Amino acid sequence: MQGLTKRYGRREVVRNLDLVVQAGTVFALLGPNGAGKTSTIEILEGYRERTSGEVEVLGEDPARGHRAWRERVGIMLQEGGVEPYLTVGEVLAATRSYYRRPRSQDGLLQAVALTGEDDTPVRRLSAGQRRRLELALAVCGSPEMLFLDEPTLGFDPAARRAAWRWIRELAAEGTTVLLTTNVMEEAGALADRLAILVDGVVVAEGTPAEVVGGGVSKTVIRFRLGDPAFRLPHDLLDARVMVGSDGLVELHTEEPVRSLHQLTEWALEQDIGLRGLSVTSRSLEEAYLELVDTARQ
Repeated sequence: MQGLTKRYGRREVVRNLDLVVQAGTVFALLGPNGAGKTSTIEILEGYRERTSGEVEVLGEDPARGHRAWRERVGIMLQEGGVEPYLTVGEVLAATRSYYRRPRSQDGLLQAVALTGEDDTPVRRLSAGQRRRLELALAVCGSPEMLFLDEPTLGFDPAARRAAWRWIRELAAEGTTVLLTTNVMEEAGALADRLAILVDGVVVAEGTPAEVVGGGVSKTVIRFRLGDPAFRLPHDLLDARVMVGSDGLVELHTEEPVRSLHQLTEWALEQDIGLRGLSVTSRSLEEAYLELVDTARQ
């Protein structure tokens, strides 16, 4: 993508976007609702026209994608539409028939934990099972490029972990994966690289470790004051102080040893407890929230 822009009337949802996804990697596109993620991915799939910019997927412009190109691409939409009155087996058989070298039906069912559901009508599947079926349909043709828009939405924890393993296996086999997700744990577990999109603009890009380590703070100190009446001496702490409505205090710092020393020295002087004191590295979710908040200020 180079200079990719998308407008709906006067509203610009993607603004001059430049991104490169390397072959055989998993790339996660993150951002709050309305950030432009789905518009971007639908342009890359050839489903939506761009306003301006250059786009290339597997060497082709997706807006002019021909049948041979589409056969190399797998798509799992954010909201799928599978015929409810067909059985699971019939849906898979029909979709597999569109490809010259489809994956085996038994292998697909096993991969998404639907073995034994061949004769089950789609309408009788749970929401999570339907979503897993949609994932199997996206991979039917052994795609070189796989687009996954919120792929594990509605999955239970066990199904989510199984899907992650399969996505990593697909990437290891050479499939390039571009996914959107609001689950930061998912992005951290799957993505070789990621980009955070806010109001149509990339505010951070890199490996998950680079994004986590590139923000304002790398360590978070958490605790609750033994006496809620006490106020923290913000001017004495080398940290950004955040106090939640539930009384949880967070110190975001790049110098955890210094900040922890200042905090405990003050608490000892005041003879006040620090309940539930913990020191942890900043998570991807915390980095994401911080970056989104900073971008919107």
